Amino acid sequence: MGMESGSSSGGSRVRGFVLKALVLFGGVMLLKRLRKSTTRWDHARAVAEALSGEKFSREQARRDPDNYFNLRMLTCPATEMVDGSRVLYFEQAFWRIPEKPFRQRFYMVKPCPKELKCDVELSSYAIRDVEEYKNFCDRPTDGRPLPEEVIGDIAEHLTTIHLSRCERGKRCLYEGSTPPGGFPNSWNGASYCTSELAIYRNGEIHTWDKGHDNEGAQVWGAKTGPYEFKPAPQLSYDDMFSPLNFPPSLSLEKKMDSPYVINE
Repeated sequence: MGMESGSSSGGSRVRGFVLKALVLFGGVMLLKRLRKSTTRWDHARAVAEALSGEKFSREQARRDPDNYFNLRMLTCPATEMVDGSRVLYFEQAFWRIPEKPFRQRFYMVKPCPKELKCDVELSSYAIRDVEEYKNFCDRPTDGRPLPEEVIGDIAEHLTTIHLSRCERGKRCLYEGSTPPGGFPNSWNGASYCTSELAIYRNGEIHTWDKGHDNEGAQVWGAKTGPYEFKPAPQLSYDDMFSPLNFPPSLSLEKKMDSPYVINE
């Protein structure tokens, strides 16, 4: 009886030791995984993937048609630089005429420089020949400019937004803005422009681009808050014929005065 008790006690100790070892091993592996998932390049990859895809401001336009259009935002990978930076093609158009984008850009996504207190640097660039890139994301791969052509077509730098991982408990994943003072911009009487961007866990992208004159007054861009782009919805039959989905019949002068910049 005593030997059985001793054997049972020894077995319990062994099982306890094995259990502790497994817990310790699991903790080490989890710590490694967490560390791996928060590297500088993983942040950049996460932002590039979150920006990619088709998104619409349809719900916002329905709530507040006086201040927001129903816009389509489409972004997709274009190429990758030698240093690992991801180049995305980006365009915006009115929902009913996606084949006629009014804004086209290249985005370059990479980790923030180590001296800055941010995680991801998102820079926008003009495109040398925008006509060559219209509906880039909608084309088959063999119908797009080649990666080396994309690199050659990256034109002047426009803006840079510094994004940081959102604090725990917030709905967003990343958020950030242009540096104080923004970047030079001369469209519609502006002297500089600023941008704010937030990426949310549900796939939403909130973006707020504004132009300011020498006195700091806003001269273009949404005035009441950022544009809210949500992932492409599955439209119902009624939605397809909603008045909000038809091209706005505003005159050019009205568009120029609208709270959304049509072209910079």
